[in-house]
Amino acid sequence: MATGDSGVVTPATESAMPAAGRLLHDFNREFGEPSPPADVLAARLRELVASGDTAVLLAGAEPAAKPVGIAVLRFRGAIFSAGLECYLAELYVIPERRGQGVGRALMDAVLSEARQRRADRIEIGVDEPDHAARRLYESFGFTNRTGGPDGPHMYVYERDL
Repeated sequence: MATGDSGVVTPATESAMPAAGRLLHDFNREFGEPSPPADVLAARLRELVASGDTAVLLAGAEPAAKPVGIAVLRFRGAIFSAGLECYLAELYVIPERRGQGVGRALMDAVLSEARQRRADRIEIGVDEPDHAARRLYESFGFTNRTGGPDGPHMYVYERDL
């Protein structure tokens, strides 16, 4: 899919799901968030990918063997167009590989995957203090819809059910 100094980015295969689950588990734990065990996450990723509305991309020299980054995309039909909406649910690079182009390689692959699936928009949620992620997304042309001085703030609400 995508290559470069940061390695290769490919869709996760069935055999790579345990590694993908580990990356997501490590991501949550790094930021102090609760996380199901890695094997539970791997099983869930398998289900989501099999449903057809989710793509899991892995980055590394041999992504299936020992990935160093992951992106998870969710797709759904759009209301106001014939295309799809894409939500970048997760993007993570292991700490020792940050700043080496892995995130950029993942984002190139994310945009390519979204276009291949005929998505006409992509959304990302990012925490305010995550300046590195915000810079990455902005460098790819994403705009922050918080309004700023010329517009209203956008709020993202969530609730556990």
